[in-house]
Amino acid sequence: MLKKLATQVGWFVIVGCAAAATHWAVAVSCVALGGLAPLGANIVGWLVAFWVSFAGHYRLTFRHQHAPLQRAAVRFFLVSALGFAANEAAYATLLRLTTIRYDVLLALVLIGIAGMTFILGRYWAFRRSH
Repeated sequence: MLKKLATQVGWFVIVGCAAAATHWAVAVSCVALGGLAPLGANIVGWLVAFWVSFAGHYRLTFRHQHAPLQRAAVRFFLVSALGFAANEAAYATLLRLTTIRYDVLLALVLIGIAGMTFILGRYWAFRRSH
């Protein structure tokens, strides 16, 4: 069981890093190239990264849990949306209260939400039974 958990955590980190990098790159590109405000760009980054995250977690991280695709997608979207709401609130607060660059702040916030996403993903979103 410990080996299975370690494997899940390993895949979670890999998929999470890919999704976070996607989120960060899209958001920063939207600011730098598209002229969007950081908070608006963060929404676009999250929407793109959601698909990277869901596909990776469904096929790799939580594949052994055999959750039905549609139910897992809906549940993981809710988990992701909750994480994003916390992300956006923390990001907005830190943008106002600190002088840290927006791109560095976004990276820190993305890392901070990861633990919640793993727990809710493992025990609810990708769980086989209702």
